[in-house]
Amino acid sequence: MDMIDRRLLLAGAGLVGAGIASASGAQSTAAGNGVSAEGAPTGPDPSAKNRLRFAVIGLDHSHIFAITDALIRGGGTLVAVHAGDPKQLIPFRKRYGDVKVARTEEEILADKTIQVVASASIPDLRAPLGVRVMRAGKDFLSDKPGITSLDQLAEVRRTIAQTKRKFAIMYSERLEVRAAVKAGELVHAGAIGRVVQTINIAPHRVSAPTRPDWFWDVKYYGGILTDIGSHQADQFVFYTGSTEASVVASQVGNFATPQHPKFQDFGDMMLTGNGGAGYVRVDWYTPDGLPTWGDGRVFILGTEGYIELRKYVDIEGRPGGNHLFLADKKGTRYMDCSKVPLPFGPQFVTDVVERTEVAQNQAQALLAAELVLSAQDKARTLSGTRPPVQGG
Repeated sequence: MDMIDRRLLLAGAGLVGAGIASASGAQSTAAGNGVSAEGAPTGPDPSAKNRLRFAVIGLDHSHIFAITDALIRGGGTLVAVHAGDPKQLIPFRKRYGDVKVARTEEEILADKTIQVVASASIPDLRAPLGVRVMRAGKDFLSDKPGITSLDQLAEVRRTIAQTKRKFAIMYSERLEVRAAVKAGELVHAGAIGRVVQTINIAPHRVSAPTRPDWFWDVKYYGGILTDIGSHQADQFVFYTGSTEASVVASQVGNFATPQHPKFQDFGDMMLTGNGGAGYVRVDWYTPDGLPTWGDGRVFILGTEGYIELRKYVDIEGRPGGNHLFLADKKGTRYMDCSKVPLPFGPQFVTDVVERTEVAQNQAQALLAAELVLSAQDKARTLSGTRPPVQGG
């Protein structure tokens, strides 16, 4: 047993339910696409035609489990992991086995056999890490938000142009949600005609006891529109097919968490693009009575019909998630999307190996990031104080 393994055992003593371990355990009901109940994939999906070696740097958010799972399903072999806090390695190695622990980031960047580095580090650290990864000759897959400032975005774009490497962002509310994948297939097949507008409603449960200190400070996570709004901007860009877009209006506020004055628990934005219009609302108000972390809904309006997604729950309706409703000139239909394959992992591994852009278009991924950064930058801040009651 080497010194790192001994430190891990010592750090792990008494840590059941702490840190990323508790966050990952709560993820299915609290924060989105975290560790699955089925356990880690044992190997590639049958659709995975390529293989590569990848490493992970940064375990600050439990989304890293879904990202790692997707890469394994795609044909990736996890060969190394590095974390700033040794305690974070306990649940990660429990899930993925005796993966090598790199003592430094440079140990991974210098390994020429590693083709991809994935990260769910603290959000404001992700883009600088991605730049270092690309300059080391590797591709990068980040949790969202991958970029937390317009200056970071400019540096990412410069580095992509100089290195020809990939800076991918796991917009998991589309890429890892089966109903959202099916909606994309229907839209691109012309099932509802030309898309005119998307509406995304994305409530989240705050699960305050599981959140680290950085979660409450906009300096680290970029603001509510930059953070969870990035999922919704990605869906707007993808479903409308927009290659150019801008922010019409945006606003943010803190109404329910005054004890954290640097936090934002509400935000919305209006978007317009050359493929359609969009409206997004995000919040941290999911009530404890809801049996999942949020009632995420998407409405896609077309000239010949519309689609509604109930991604995670159909309250007082069908059990489970991944519900799709379609109305067109033939009538109305319900589709259970719980068995729809998730293609991102295999497609992304192939993109890395063959230098294609099937899993994610680089320009569109960064356009979604630019939209939320611009929306956050120009957002009107709403007052959290309640006006006095009028009348008798």
